Amino acid sequence: MKQAVIDIGSNSMRLTVYETNAGSFTVLFKDKVMAGLAGYVEEGVLSREGIARACQGLLSFQAVLEALDIRRAAVFATASLRNIKNTHQALSLLEAAAGYPIEVLSGEEEARLGYAGAMEELALSDGVFVDIGGASTEIVRFSQGTIQDAVSCPVGSLKLYRDHVKKILPNEQALVRMNRAIDLAAGEAIQKPRARSLPLVCVGGTARACLRMTRAVYGLPETVNRISARQVEDLCTLLTGSQKRAADLILKQEPDRIHTMIPGLLILRHLVEGFGAGEIVVSKYGVREGYLCKKILKVS
Repeated sequence: MKQAVIDIGSNSMRLTVYETNAGSFTVLFKDKVMAGLAGYVEEGVLSREGIARACQGLLSFQAVLEALDIRRAAVFATASLRNIKNTHQALSLLEAAAGYPIEVLSGEEEARLGYAGAMEELALSDGVFVDIGGASTEIVRFSQGTIQDAVSCPVGSLKLYRDHVKKILPNEQALVRMNRAIDLAAGEAIQKPRARSLPLVCVGGTARACLRMTRAVYGLPETVNRISARQVEDLCTLLTGSQKRAADLILKQEPDRIHTMIPGLLILRHLVEGFGAGEIVVSKYGVREGYLCKKILKVS
């Protein structure tokens, strides 16, 4: 049976189509729209332009699903609709456009589902799970395969850019402001595990973009899904040095993230240092797969 899942995020909107069978799944198709919804929030309200942008994304996905003759679709939103004052109004308009009900996940639920999705691929019993989004970052500490705590921090790559960067790339003053904002938003959530060098399990666009850029910089094969703490630091140094060099590298490797790449990387470095992680492991699965397994397939 084919099942579509649509994720309305603060930076990107994503559609994934799965073939499901007896509690298992295979990814058949992916599509995304870089809607940048966090950039349309003014004084806590998602603007009419932002709602229209989200509607356009949903209509685009709807056309794709019709072309594929797929009628089963589940739609959820994260911080894009959770952290605004006009959630009810935005939901009404978006549900009318999508033709499906939309579930707004709480921060803790998003964290738990993201962790569940990552564990569909990875067999890790101890570590810290992280999902850096456009307007929030979800963190889960787990030990012996059991969640110890799950939190959502109000800091994300697009929100950081919008709040602290005046041009496309940050200058030194903007870097200082962003690092302070990250520490303020995520400081309480970071508690170093007793044993250092536990892996940081990462999902989401920022982590995958960092992985692709690390592969390019170090000439690593496509099969590599791990980045050392040193490589994270080196990449951060590279991208926060010469703006010309940073712009050339980002435009070559991740043009869609020219404005959010550095803010997202700063969050990642902060978490690597804060948790004392020896490396990050990037999963190809995340909150959509967690949603599919836990809420649709009801996998325990």
